Amino acid sequence: MKYMAFVCAFVLFWSAAVKAQPSPASADEIMKEAYQLANNENKNVFVIFHASWCIWCHRMDSSMNDPSCKKFFDDNYVIRHLVVDESKDKKNLENPGAVELRKKLNGDGQGLPYWVIIDKSGKLLFDSRLVKETLSTDPAGLNTGCPSSENEVAYLVDVLKKSSKLNDRELEVIRQRFRKNDQ
Repeated sequence: MKYMAFVCAFVLFWSAAVKAQPSPASADEIMKEAYQLANNENKNVFVIFHASWCIWCHRMDSSMNDPSCKKFFDDNYVIRHLVVDESKDKKNLENPGAVELRKKLNGDGQGLPYWVIIDKSGKLLFDSRLVKETLSTDPAGLNTGCPSSENEVAYLVDVLKKSSKLNDRELEVIRQRFRKNDQ
């Protein structure tokens, strides 16, 4: 009898704990906060669409958070992550509205990570699609994801140069760090 009471108490406790887990913030909430911060700090917003299972998403985060260049990204961008495309057992990690936002920002079918740079008023400035006739037959471009090849990293550096106050020395540090992803 004590055993049954224990099992019932455990099941009730576990059920309450599972229900008490907060839902992830919506894409709208995250972006509203990001735009406000970007406006206050006069920065652009760097949004990365990612998933927990995505190795290249982890490499993107590792590259941006590497001690050699983390400060460069933090000083120039409000960085936000939006979770999409999770496996069935982790759908609860997804940010509501993130899939729709990615589609609106030309990222539908582009793979992960997919990143965009948006100004503080919400205007899309750049995305991770490398558009060059010699590199892609797709007029929309190929997603660079986490840049690693020389062409992909050169594209990232060009985008950073156009959307931040990073100087040539800082951009070179970033270039070298991202090139390590190709090794």
